[in-house]
Amino acid sequence: MSVLPFNLVPQAVAQQALTLERVFASPDLAGPQPRALKLSPDGGLVTLLKPRADDKDRLDLWAINASTGAERMLVDSKKAGSGAELSEAEKMQRERDRTVAGSTGITSYDWSPDGRSLLVPVDGDLYLASLDGQVQRLTDTPGGELNGVVSPKGGFVSYVRDGNLFVQPVGGTARQVTRGASETVSWAIAEFVAQEEMDRRTGYWWSPQDDRIAVARVDEAPVGLVTRTSIGGEGTKSYQQRYPAAGTANALVDLYIVRPDGSGELKVDLGPDPDIYLARVDWSRDGRTLYVQRQNRAQTRLDLLAVDPSTGQSRIMFTERAKSWINLSNNFRALADGGILWWSERSGHGHLYRIRNGKWMALTSGAWDVRDVVGVDQAKGLVYFTGNRETPLEQQFYVTSLEKAAKPRLLTESGWWHDVVMDGSARRAIISRSNSDQPKQVYLADAQGRRLQWLSENTLTEEHPYAPYLASHVKTRFGTIKAAGGATLHTRMLTPAMKPGERYPVFMIHYGGPGGGRQVTNQWGGALNQYLVDQGWIVFAIDNRGTPDRGKAFEEPIHRAMGTVEVEDQLAGLAWLKAQDFVDSRRIATYGWSYGGYMTLKLLEKAPGAFAAGIAGAPVTKWELYDTHYTERYLGMPQDKDSAYPAAGAIEEADKISDPLLLIHGMSDDNVVFDNSTALMAKMQASATPFEMMAYPGQTHRVGGPGISLHLWSTILAFLARHGLNGGPAD
Repeated sequence: MSVLPFNLVPQAVAQQALTLERVFASPDLAGPQPRALKLSPDGGLVTLLKPRADDKDRLDLWAINASTGAERMLVDSKKAGSGAELSEAEKMQRERDRTVAGSTGITSYDWSPDGRSLLVPVDGDLYLASLDGQVQRLTDTPGGELNGVVSPKGGFVSYVRDGNLFVQPVGGTARQVTRGASETVSWAIAEFVAQEEMDRRTGYWWSPQDDRIAVARVDEAPVGLVTRTSIGGEGTKSYQQRYPAAGTANALVDLYIVRPDGSGELKVDLGPDPDIYLARVDWSRDGRTLYVQRQNRAQTRLDLLAVDPSTGQSRIMFTERAKSWINLSNNFRALADGGILWWSERSGHGHLYRIRNGKWMALTSGAWDVRDVVGVDQAKGLVYFTGNRETPLEQQFYVTSLEKAAKPRLLTESGWWHDVVMDGSARRAIISRSNSDQPKQVYLADAQGRRLQWLSENTLTEEHPYAPYLASHVKTRFGTIKAAGGATLHTRMLTPAMKPGERYPVFMIHYGGPGGGRQVTNQWGGALNQYLVDQGWIVFAIDNRGTPDRGKAFEEPIHRAMGTVEVEDQLAGLAWLKAQDFVDSRRIATYGWSYGGYMTLKLLEKAPGAFAAGIAGAPVTKWELYDTHYTERYLGMPQDKDSAYPAAGAIEEADKISDPLLLIHGMSDDNVVFDNSTALMAKMQASATPFEMMAYPGQTHRVGGPGISLHLWSTILAFLARHGLNGGPAD
């Protein structure tokens, strides 16, 4: 599918100047942006969450017939739900899930395994939606329910209420199956670091036969109690939150197995050391073995335990070890023959292995990384996955043999970034793709990657919301430079229409941290970058060492050295920019959020005068304030001899900042807590170091939403303008 050439904009489309107000208004300039795409168990329906035409932030549940393409709304979010305020626990879960800021209506759902209904949480209660559009309310409580699922065989609905697990037979009465929840003890809920840092969203797991449930019991009594003040526009609320800061006690996590009626409770043997992480839990296909991934506190060891669910006894099947740290994945699959599919970085890159009777067989190999397993067809001996064999700038869809090492076959087209969801039998796939010139498109494909039908073609035709702005759209230019140690660093750059001999300012965007947040990929970047270019800015980004998807050797240099190689590589990008004859070296601003905000501070401290200004959003300033699992993975313990924490922090040298700084933070941030910014402010004020500050009452780590996003970026651009940093060529 070719995009509309930007120099051949239809005469019928009156071209307009892109404004900041329009960037954040409805309808979305990226066009339809369906979310939570899933296939029904039989592959006959595609379900998705779709923004309303009149409100891009409110989502309804829709279904598309996989054969005919006919669309219909299954659940109207304005007709379901009570409009009640969400519980604080559900608000925080949405924050952990990175639910788009300001999203309302239906934000998640779950198919029943028999494909006859869907479980839909709305406003804290649970609803069962049938395919004929009927919606049945299952719960009606003031406290709300969390983690609702339909059991594998479809006989039960389960959920967490007031810290205990409840199981409700479909058409029957709910039964409480755990006891003893309190202010510090909860059942079936993933603890904070599991949700935030380990990508484990649940605390209970049904067996395939519906006869047992593995349930985590979390005791947060050892965890330090902090007062999280949620400062809003209409008042202040204080919450006592158990927050496991680096070097302090974690929650105690135990694992139990119970019957759906609450009987037969037994404790799983997780070993003698209580200071471990319950990383993953999975059942074998026949339900006779419970697999547990157990990670040590230092995250240098990962054990796979095989648990007998009739006794709770466990044995170690094998152990992964690393000198730095072990990255977790969601690529474990239990196979019908009793073997398993496993993902490991033991070769230096993330690859797939089949393990059977203790013997390992590499299914993929090479200097590239497997990202996500999306389907397994055991009957045909095939495994489907996403990866980056061709280039780290893109993500592609592949299939390879489950029986032997073979060259994976590419199923998608180069020049795009692809996300893929398959049905349970790996017969069909929902493929979402975009690139820097085309917003997200979604299509249904067969197991060979052949497109069966468009689900959201989203072509940039004259009816598209972005059509009035196509004339000024500029293509992204990808490139590379070399790091000091010789590593190749990828860059992206957007430039305005430039006149020979003129020099232009640069808006340099970075994240720079491990585990996520890459800035240089061939994906749709949104209209905001294009707006900045329209204003006369060059937009530039570079992915430094320490970022993921390039192998362990590329990511590991930050081990016990945060704030070193990332800063060096960003400064290498800055040096390259300043060497270009079209760049105004006196007008380069740097911007980042979260780890990127931390990077802004470290850059300004390391190279005073190198930047014209810096914007630090929600920055970590003292790693001792951040959580255990993330921080200790890269820095070890603060109590270690020769601790890496003082040098890695951004407080010690804050008085070296001499360039204009805008500090931004949401005042209800429970991830990078507001204390990080107040600590920095106190240090800078004590040293009479000037800076500017914008705090957002009621906003969490992701400052944004109706009105807020516009205010945020208006503030950033006004700050730059006050310091003589406007777009366009130098005077």
